[in-house]
Amino acid sequence: MESSRATSGSRRARRRTPPRRRGLLSVCLTTVAVIGATAAGTVYVKAHARGDAVSSAASPAPSSSASAAASGEASAEPVTEPAVDRDALLGSVLAKVTVPSGAKVSAAVLDLDSGDSAACGDSSFDTASIVKVDILATLLLQAQDTGRHLTASEKAYATKMIENSDNASASRLWDAIGEAAGLDAANKRFGLTSTEGGDGALWGLTQTTAADQLALLQQVFGDDSKLSAASRAYVQGLMKTVESDQRWGVSAAADGARYALKNGWLARSTTGLWDVNSIGRVTVGGTDYLVAVLSKGTVSQARGISLVEAAAKAAVSSFAGADSAASVPASR
Repeated sequence: MESSRATSGSRRARRRTPPRRRGLLSVCLTTVAVIGATAAGTVYVKAHARGDAVSSAASPAPSSSASAAASGEASAEPVTEPAVDRDALLGSVLAKVTVPSGAKVSAAVLDLDSGDSAACGDSSFDTASIVKVDILATLLLQAQDTGRHLTASEKAYATKMIENSDNASASRLWDAIGEAAGLDAANKRFGLTSTEGGDGALWGLTQTTAADQLALLQQVFGDDSKLSAASRAYVQGLMKTVESDQRWGVSAAADGARYALKNGWLARSTTGLWDVNSIGRVTVGGTDYLVAVLSKGTVSQARGISLVEAAAKAAVSSFAGADSAASVPASR
């Protein structure tokens, strides 16, 4: 349950307009884009760990006759390999998810083994309680900066905040990190570019994107992190032991109980509609994935949970089935 501090209908004017992820929205409107190889070489599109889709094309190779003339040797035939546009593939599978009228959903996925990632949608969403992971990461980073360990009371608040989603504990630690200013400063170091802390005590109205939540998960579960190994292990341990009635969300995509997560849910007092979000790590077929799914505008929490779980399963399937993606025909 979200506290009144997090669910107030009032919202401040945005301090800044977060930068838009280049091309993601248009990519998500494309159901499938499979890129073929030409005689000049193969075009590769690979999504990197930060969530930015980067495409690069091999330089045109000289013709066989030109190469032979220049070197006196016959040139080999160019080797072609199938390439998958992961952002487009993610957009394709999410397009098949039933989204209730007026609602929105966005997702981002990272394969921890390969480092490939994809994101669909660059809209901003209220974090609700998923910001509690960000609050704890900020607290740990600040403690590292001063060379200290968390106090016993800070650990007690952190445990209740993550495992039980306790709002009073979150408010205590929100104050301890310096509210939005502290969160924003840490997020700049974490590589989050489109997240803005909630105004005053309204930590639940922090604004974020799925791509930024994926970047945050990399700080918690990845090796290339501003957080120490001990700090990462601490957050991971808490996310593995959330109370039983909060184990919905991205866990729907996992093999059995092989997941660690934090969920957020918030009924907006101005509209009566729900924000329902889920972030975490799941293991599928022996591969670990980081998954962030954000939603808003459902008429109930239950509808939001169903939407988030369907989107999470679809998002992971876009990676789990990537081996056959090159054979998927383009459509629409």
